[in-house]
Amino acid sequence: MIKLEIVPRSIHVLQNNATEISCNRPHQGEGNVTFLFALGDITQKGYEKKRAKLLAPYIPQTQGKYGISVQIKTSSSSKYHRARSGGARDERYRSDIHTEAVQAALAHHKEQKMALPMPTKRRSTFVQSPADVCTPPDTSSASEDEGSLRRQAALSAALHQSLQNAESWINRSIQGSSTSSSASSTLSHGDGKGTSGFLHFTENFSIPPDVTATTSSSSSSARPATIDLPPSGIVKGMHKGSNRASLMDTADGVPVSSRVSTKIQQLLNTLKRPKRPPLKEFFVDDFEEIVEVPQPDPNQPKPEGRQMTPVKGEPLGVICNWPPALEAALQRWGTTQARCPCLTALDVTGKPVYTLTYGEWSISAATGLRNPALMPLLVALVYPNNDPVMFMVAFYGCLLAEVIPVPIEVPLTRKDAGGQQIGFLLGSCGITLALTTEVCLKGLPKTQNGEIVQFKGWPRLKWVVTDSKYLSKSPKDWQPSISTAGTEPAYIEYKTSKEGSVMGVTVSRIAMLAHCQALSQACSYSEGETIVNVLDFKKDAGLWHGMLTNVMNKMHTLSVPYSVMKTCPLSWVQRVHTHKARVALVKCRDLHWAMMAHRDQRDVSLSSLRMLIVTDGANPWSVSSCDAFLSLFQSHGLKPEAICPCATSPEAMTVAIRRPGVPGAPLPGRAVLSMNGLSYGVIRVNTEDKNSALTVQDVGHVMPGGMMCIVKPDGSPQLCKTDEIGEICVSSRTGGMMYYGLTGVTKNMFEVIPVNSAGSPVGDTPFVRSGLLGFVGPGSLVFVVGKMDGLLTVSGRRHNADDIVATGLAVESIKTVYRGRIAVFSVSVFYDERIVVVAEQRPDASEEDSFQWMSRVLQAIDSIHQVGVYCLALVPANTLPKTPLGGIHLSQTKQHFLEGFLHPCNILMCPHTCVTNLPKPRQKQPGVGPASVMVGNLVAGKRIAQAAGRDLGQIEENDLVRKHQFLTEVLQWRAQATPDHTLFLLLNAKGTTVCTATCLQLHKRAERIASALYDKGHLNAGDNVVLLYPPGIELIVAFYGCLYAGCIPVTVRPPHAQNLTATLPTVRMIVDVSKAACILTTQALLRLLKSREAATAVDVKTWPAIIDTDDLPRKRLPQIYKPPTPEMLAYLDFSVSTTGMLTGVKMSHSAVSALCRAIKLQCELYSSRQIAICLDPYCGLGFTLWCLCSVYSGHQSILIPPMELESNLFLWLSTVSQYKIRDTFCSYSVMELCTKGLGNQMEVLKARGINLSCVRTCVVVAEERPRISLTQSFSKLFKDIGLSSRAVSTTFGSRVNVAICLQGTSGPDPTTVYVDLKSLRHDRVRLVERGAPQSLLLSESGKILPGVKVIIVNPETKGPVGDSHLGEIWVNSPHTASGYYTIYDNESLQADHFNTRLSFGDAAQTFWARTGYLGFVRRTELTAASGDRHDALYVVGALDETLELRGLRYHPIDIETSVSRTHRSIAECAVFTWTNLLVVVVELCGCEQEALDLVPLVTNVVLEEHYLIVGVVVVVDPGVIPINSRGEKQRMHLRDSFLADQLDPIYVAYNM
Repeated sequence: MIKLEIVPRSIHVLQNNATEISCNRPHQGEGNVTFLFALGDITQKGYEKKRAKLLAPYIPQTQGKYGISVQIKTSSSSKYHRARSGGARDERYRSDIHTEAVQAALAHHKEQKMALPMPTKRRSTFVQSPADVCTPPDTSSASEDEGSLRRQAALSAALHQSLQNAESWINRSIQGSSTSSSASSTLSHGDGKGTSGFLHFTENFSIPPDVTATTSSSSSSARPATIDLPPSGIVKGMHKGSNRASLMDTADGVPVSSRVSTKIQQLLNTLKRPKRPPLKEFFVDDFEEIVEVPQPDPNQPKPEGRQMTPVKGEPLGVICNWPPALEAALQRWGTTQARCPCLTALDVTGKPVYTLTYGEWSISAATGLRNPALMPLLVALVYPNNDPVMFMVAFYGCLLAEVIPVPIEVPLTRKDAGGQQIGFLLGSCGITLALTTEVCLKGLPKTQNGEIVQFKGWPRLKWVVTDSKYLSKSPKDWQPSISTAGTEPAYIEYKTSKEGSVMGVTVSRIAMLAHCQALSQACSYSEGETIVNVLDFKKDAGLWHGMLTNVMNKMHTLSVPYSVMKTCPLSWVQRVHTHKARVALVKCRDLHWAMMAHRDQRDVSLSSLRMLIVTDGANPWSVSSCDAFLSLFQSHGLKPEAICPCATSPEAMTVAIRRPGVPGAPLPGRAVLSMNGLSYGVIRVNTEDKNSALTVQDVGHVMPGGMMCIVKPDGSPQLCKTDEIGEICVSSRTGGMMYYGLTGVTKNMFEVIPVNSAGSPVGDTPFVRSGLLGFVGPGSLVFVVGKMDGLLTVSGRRHNADDIVATGLAVESIKTVYRGRIAVFSVSVFYDERIVVVAEQRPDASEEDSFQWMSRVLQAIDSIHQVGVYCLALVPANTLPKTPLGGIHLSQTKQHFLEGFLHPCNILMCPHTCVTNLPKPRQKQPGVGPASVMVGNLVAGKRIAQAAGRDLGQIEENDLVRKHQFLTEVLQWRAQATPDHTLFLLLNAKGTTVCTATCLQLHKRAERIASALYDKGHLNAGDNVVLLYPPGIELIVAFYGCLYAGCIPVTVRPPHAQNLTATLPTVRMIVDVSKAACILTTQALLRLLKSREAATAVDVKTWPAIIDTDDLPRKRLPQIYKPPTPEMLAYLDFSVSTTGMLTGVKMSHSAVSALCRAIKLQCELYSSRQIAICLDPYCGLGFTLWCLCSVYSGHQSILIPPMELESNLFLWLSTVSQYKIRDTFCSYSVMELCTKGLGNQMEVLKARGINLSCVRTCVVVAEERPRISLTQSFSKLFKDIGLSSRAVSTTFGSRVNVAICLQGTSGPDPTTVYVDLKSLRHDRVRLVERGAPQSLLLSESGKILPGVKVIIVNPETKGPVGDSHLGEIWVNSPHTASGYYTIYDNESLQADHFNTRLSFGDAAQTFWARTGYLGFVRRTELTAASGDRHDALYVVGALDETLELRGLRYHPIDIETSVSRTHRSIAECAVFTWTNLLVVVVELCGCEQEALDLVPLVTNVVLEEHYLIVGVVVVVDPGVIPINSRGEKQRMHLRDSFLADQLDPIYVAYNM
């Protein structure tokens, strides 16, 4: 009686599974029972200890306990009976000793156990497939995700931490240190950047505006309207005194209620103890990085024995009545013993249904295949496993007709696992004819018109039915001519290799005969014996014993098909009992099934058996099955000496077999080997750690007439030492002779000449490799410890897949694993093999149970095998690819895993444990690397990296505009000089002009706005005014109205009516930060700002004065404001950066004039020109082109609001074509819309008459690295409608200077270079050739504008760098912004970003502005307009966004590009770091079942291509990754949403 005291609480962790009883087989009949307690503990004490620890914080001390007593009975009769439920273990791997060892190892782990973070899964995901209708609802997410207890604990801990640390957090924030330790928030602009104290600015909302609220449902992949969102409303330059934020973060900047952050903390805890030894030295900057090669363990065991000598079997006896060929035996018995039974087939109930006699059969076999002239050389035999009779007739018929039979499985569907490879074998053998039965032919899949389908990869076959009614009888006088057996092929047996390819092992007639003779001698077969065969009769031992050797010895075979075993597992035992069979051919599986069904029938006797041949005795775990079967059936007459394990392989055929023993003789001993020794290929008797021992039984002696040696498994076939594990090779006449049609592989496999340690051959006898690993023990007994196909070589150590399967099954698999179906294989990732374990999950297994089992399996394998598992996946029951007999098709499973078609329902990746060969982390060297030269105080490459546009002073320009200092003066001048010249046309979605503005109209309307500001707004010069308009001419009018009134305009994107909660707070923030005195807007937007919906998002009562400009009275302005100096402020440019920083920069009147002039000169703009603009007009260069340039240069701008493209994709291109536009400007999002939406509509474009041959420049306006793949796709796609390949180019600008580069009309085309990614991570630039590994294609970002100078600077030292280095781009130009707009001017930040100097060098006296972008300058072979060689500027990425990992600098876009390529269902991807963990977020555009397939693929590709281990993989719906109006990902906003648990992910995987 066992008492379990369980507190009655509704914790789903403890429900229903207080105990689980595993009745393991006691040794030699002892009645002990082992209890495996739930929640991962083994003992009663451990269970209670863990339970108390779990519940302690939540149970009032006074609460009483309830004793629940559970009585468990064991009955000796039912000791082995377990219902054949879905959880039955695969008893091939059953071992009590191993189970106990696993439990002991887990108990040891428990002492140092850490909470592993359980993956987060959406409730709706992964409804289990076929077998799983009864799957309970998933309780691992939503409200009961971890059990409310765990969340409360996390909450209270986090609260406690935040109370302790709030003060230090505030201090740290004010001192300017980053609130997160993630490298992506490293402050790029020196130490001064943080001194303003970035605080969470929350006026009316205490959480960040939720970007995810806008996402469409997961079924739609449409992205929401693009939103510029500062995630937590971070404002650059806010003063510490203005903090009104409620501190919602803990010390690490994690929202306290976030379950995500709790899990990340758990994950970090699991990673804190490094697995690998400490590194002696670190990576030095200028050495090429190499993979760290694990050093061999000095204590590893080494072989010490002498070199082995080949072992000979007993001589093959010469018996006078052995036939000269197998066919002769058939003829002899058919004529002399015609009535003797040869083969009995069973029906589905297990009853004999048909017996073939030797007489009938020899006639049948000779029938129908008599005309060799009409027969092909090879034919396929396609017979089902329940029809041995028809197969036997056809097989011998082929032998008699001298046709080579190729037995294969019956194809069930067009896409059988491995079916395509079978097709390749048939094709390579030139097979055109297939023999089959009528029933089988009817069952084959058919096309609609009744023909048999063409199987994938198969040649066209003619199907011939061999049922006797379709065959003509042979003439009475016909006698087959049977020649003596020679080396000609008899039959071909197919074999599937580790990689999944199918090869045909050709067996000669002499080998077939000799093998039958050797088996007859080894097994002492005699005439008339009965043999029960449970194996597949078409190949391997089932064919050799049950179809060939039985004929030679006139034996009677009873064939028990697999289908009968499924319904009646005891049927083979009953056949032995009924027919007094002398021999039975089984596998461990059949022993186990018989034990399970044993209670159904007790009165069976196995006393007649003299040989129970266990044909998978080569599996080292067979010893447990044999012992268990013997202990149960010994009372039924089974003799211990009758159990005869044997080892076989398709190439060497029978390698060794234990001879039937003499009653009373001592049984052979066991080898108890150290698994650690085995992993080094050395035989050591296990002494130290009994947990990691492997007990193996012998498989008898070498076959009669054979010779055996052991050679090293890899490299040349060198003979092993006596205490070394190697591949068993056999030399005899009884093996296969070649792989059909594969001479190269044949030589390596079938013609091996062993060599000694000096490399010289030992004898000249060729050996055949068996594919089995083992050794020859005392008394020449052969021991097998594994197969070459199951060998996993990880970091130089060898592990056996079967051993790992056994360990997995020993961990309480009954509740989790469906029918013990576990597959283990290795995949090559990052220069080493990595172990993958895939198991089928029971339909009724809970998430908690599955996760418990998975984490315990990882611990067990780590303890027992000392190897880490890279990936452990659970798939729904019955979904792994199957072999014809129902086993797991390993190579197909591996292929599905690598291609992302496995569809797991649970997955755990452990790259941190396994990957120990990463390059050494880089430590930045304080000195100078040898690749650079010291010049005074300067580190240079060949030359200092600097470049400049044309000099503005040298450009002769007789332009009337030059005499006007201010844009307002230019507009007034144009209104007088060319009043009717149209400056702006606004188009709608249909392409019709909805609004125009001439010079005079613009001037008059601007005056009206200025009057309204004076009259309604009562504003003074210098007041800030927010302009809230949709893209259009009203915005332009309002802008010039503000200038006329002397007010400072601030253009703001209007809120989205359908998404106010997400977009309105950003508007509110800009209004507040800019201290706007008034808002100018339209009537519709005015209503929206004051609506009830708006009130839920912000406080609508505190808006400043709002003026509706729709119907203003015509009123003449008394005077137009003229600023006293050009350095006065013209407008404020507010924008949200990709890192979520909201910054406003100040643009002076002089900067505006200089900017317009530079663009005018670069693009050759003048009043007769037309340009088309499809851009957002709210900030940066988009605003400049939309509002300013036309007034300055006088050209006509055709304005196309980007949102109109959503309803008419053709709008932009048809406008360009219709108006014959030479220069057009767009954003990446517009280009992407056209590429994806119109890419397959070329014919429609041509039919509409769209022609782009007029386009000279198509410029993408951006503040990022050029997206070269998108621009190239666009160019290639629209080349068919006339777009020049040279037309597309990009611009580059930043917050400090909105236009640094712009391609323009003259000057050389943009250049591209391939750079080495590895060097780039070290901030070095190394050019490589196209196609070089780890190369990155970069394009020049247009030409540097006139008057602009750039220099590349080391961001840490602020010194100039050479042109072989990556550094920050600094800019000097007359149109640089004059500073950040802050509430309290912060001089240090202004000085650092806008007026900073180099620490040394010639240009140290110049004032520079820091762009915050990394790039480099290269001198090209092209000639610039000045006649000098052209210097190209390449932008690599934003400094704020870079990830510092392992001492290297990574750019998110590079990792994202790799990830996006891995699977067709990845729509978009973004990466960021959190507490030094790399987090990858992928949008899934396929079905949710594919979500978990992405986890290993993402981890693999980042490891392979970037040498980084991914910490967390988050799978989300399409449209979740926020993208701003410029088409840039807002990664920091995504990070904040993830940590605040606002993403509603499909799946979150924490890689351990």
